[in-house]
Amino acid sequence: MFKSALIQGASRGIGLQMCRYLLSKQTSVIATCRDPSKAQELTQLKIDHGDLLSIHRVDVLDENQMSEVAVSVGDTKLDLLVNCAGMLHPSGKGETSLREVDLRSLQTTLATNALGPLIMAKHFSPMLTKRTSPDKNALAGILVNISARVGSISDNALGGWYSYRMSKSALNMATKNLSIELGRKRVICVCLHPGTVNTDLSRRYHRNIDPAKIFTPEYSVNCLMKVIEGLEVKDNGKFFAWDGKEIPW
Repeated sequence: MFKSALIQGASRGIGLQMCRYLLSKQTSVIATCRDPSKAQELTQLKIDHGDLLSIHRVDVLDENQMSEVAVSVGDTKLDLLVNCAGMLHPSGKGETSLREVDLRSLQTTLATNALGPLIMAKHFSPMLTKRTSPDKNALAGILVNISARVGSISDNALGGWYSYRMSKSALNMATKNLSIELGRKRVICVCLHPGTVNTDLSRRYHRNIDPAKIFTPEYSVNCLMKVIEGLEVKDNGKFFAWDGKEIPW
């Protein structure tokens, strides 16, 4: 379905598995991560797939890096852009109460989870809107932000995790805004919740979760890609779970 894709946060977890999935479908993938020299599994994918995969250094806290990479690959027509990079908290542990909240951690989490994906959209969305079809009504591309159910304000019954919840709510708003602006150019913009996935981000909390509800990256990405591949223009600006069910804002 997709000829070309850009995966931001591609060195591990969901982003890495997204690369594996797309490469297996012969999609040309631009992969970005903070430190390619430490991304051993991503490097192995490059060895295995050659020119089908290119790897670029992009720290989502550094707009200059985003701009430089966008210029270097700017002639590419993107069908899909997925922002995967995220953090729970700089310490790796979500705040359980207000007394644990501090300004620096809030700023870092918000910048990584919400501001970074928005600036990625600023620099790379022109590649989504490049047209290869003479049909002006044809879909131009898809932008996906990996969000989380805990970013839903209406679904919040437990509290806690201030910075993570706030950052994902902000990401959701950014995506809604993008869906309006980029939707005029036939780009679909959505948020997706991947479920609880066995990755570094949430692993320390798995002991409190039914093991049957903890997904492997492979299972989560297979589900997410099924949702992505089934998106239509009417889905623009929505928030979906891994199973395709819409999540309230």
